Amino acid sequence: MSDSSRNERAAFLGVERSLTGKRWATRLSDERLALAIAQRHGLPDAISRLLAARDVGLEAVANFLEPTLRKFLPDPSHLKDMDAAVGRLVRAVQAGERIVVFGDYDVDGATSSALLLRFFRAVGGNIGVYIPDRRKEGYGPNAPALLKIREDGASVVVTVDCGITAFEPLAEARRAGLDLIVIDHHMAEIALPEAVAVVDPNRIDDASPHKHLAAVGVAFLLAVGVNRALREAGWYGSARPEPDLRQWLDLVALGTVCDVVPLLGVNRALVRAGLQVMAQRGNAGLAALADIARLKEAPEAYHLGFLLGPRVNAGGRVGQADLGARLLSSDDPHEVGALAIRLDEFNAERRAIERDVLDQAITRIEGLYGADRESLPSVLLVESEGWHVGVIGIVASRLVERYGRPAFVIGMDGAVGKGSGRSVRGVDLGASVIAARQAGLLVNGGGHAMAAGLTVARDSLPELTRFLDERIAPQLGAAPPVRELGIDAALAPAAATKELVDMVERAGPFGAGNAQPRFALTGVRVSYAQPVGEGHVRCTLVGAERGRVEAIAFRANQSALGPALLDPARPVLHVAGALRIDRFGGRETVRLQIDDAATTSGSVLA
Repeated sequence: MSDSSRNERAAFLGVERSLTGKRWATRLSDERLALAIAQRHGLPDAISRLLAARDVGLEAVANFLEPTLRKFLPDPSHLKDMDAAVGRLVRAVQAGERIVVFGDYDVDGATSSALLLRFFRAVGGNIGVYIPDRRKEGYGPNAPALLKIREDGASVVVTVDCGITAFEPLAEARRAGLDLIVIDHHMAEIALPEAVAVVDPNRIDDASPHKHLAAVGVAFLLAVGVNRALREAGWYGSARPEPDLRQWLDLVALGTVCDVVPLLGVNRALVRAGLQVMAQRGNAGLAALADIARLKEAPEAYHLGFLLGPRVNAGGRVGQADLGARLLSSDDPHEVGALAIRLDEFNAERRAIERDVLDQAITRIEGLYGADRESLPSVLLVESEGWHVGVIGIVASRLVERYGRPAFVIGMDGAVGKGSGRSVRGVDLGASVIAARQAGLLVNGGGHAMAAGLTVARDSLPELTRFLDERIAPQLGAAPPVRELGIDAALAPAAATKELVDMVERAGPFGAGNAQPRFALTGVRVSYAQPVGEGHVRCTLVGAERGRVEAIAFRANQSALGPALLDPARPVLHVAGALRIDRFGGRETVRLQIDDAATTSGSVLA
């Protein structure tokens, strides 16, 4: 739906400007589809509306609510070069050749590396892992590291979550006699690096429909393909049993959620199955990390993205790059306990550095353009000497949330800077960065639609800023996008039952591409409210028919939301948020995690 057609539609419940400054908008564009789903499948109106809002067709409802791997997992061989990759790795396993996985330092890279390490160990392969240091080596394969791996006896290197644009390093390693297999998911160019196989659903010449796979999803398909080929070659027997690949789906789920790829199709099936595996706590590293994060309940995608993922990431951001992969691939309880503690400490350090860089970035932006969003360019590019490259991607995300624009944050080190960018829906940031590199404005760069990385010379910054602004402005639209809050349905508090929430959870897991369902409780008053923690508000919402819902609003004091919930006059509000089951002390209670609220004055009461 275009911005103009979206803005022509009446605001949900008449809320043009909420207490957090947003316009409320219905996510549903086809009321007839919602009605047909309700009638055909016997589902409540609220569930039918959220399915229709996610473009789930009438015939696809059953598969959407039960996304099994049997239905959704593709044959690995459908990806270009997969069979060549499988063949070379099978020969390496059979001959005892040294294989080294060269992984990225983020969660997708760490989970991909740990998955392949565990798989090749299980099948008797001679396997090792190399994770580059973010600050010293930068992103992706580099020639010195690859040549050292070759000198140490490896004959095959598998790059995961990197390598698709590493032309010079892979060419040099190839000349040194190293066989290279690229397993990536980032946007490719017409030219491909020199390798035995380049497996990437985002190759321009690959017609795969699974272009939203994270690197760990592609790595899992590689393991499926190698496992099948080893079985057909008679590799397995009583002395060497065939491994059950499903045991590693917890790693696939973690990497998929944390790389913020759309949770659609096969990705939903992988994450749904992976969450079930993770709940069994079979991975010692993940169990130790869950304990230190105080995760006591069965994990959901939310926990992966906001509790576990940041801790795995922390090693690559501000600590030691290989800690995440080591944690996820170890079965030693003492080692994983120590690693989990270190990652938790690094995560606390990361948060402090992130707050400092974010404050500086906001000051820089508003010093240049003012606080008025209307005066901002189409893309924000902010840089400073010494900004820690381990947090610039997170800071870019925060700027996107604050200003509704694609944003790049660049940490300069003398004449050269490394930057990370994050995008908004409808703006392909990876394509813009690749175009800038091809135009000679970058030392290096690449990415995908929602995130990108770059290396840039200081002298090129003014021209790069102009180039990106001119390229992104048409995608963003002439008018700044309205800050909207998508709503799936309106509910009376009495309708917010455990049965409804159980049914909502069947539409999960939720994340990118499958947004957490958000409901508006209409015409409610706050019967009880209490400030908790650092600016949060816990409260009880009561409807006109005396239905009650417990609720919490995080960081509510950052806007007018907090004061409204704590107002002793108890105004009538519409309150929007996500419904969850709070499992505490053996009891299950429905709780609304509040995202926003609006006064009913000037809006339409339900």
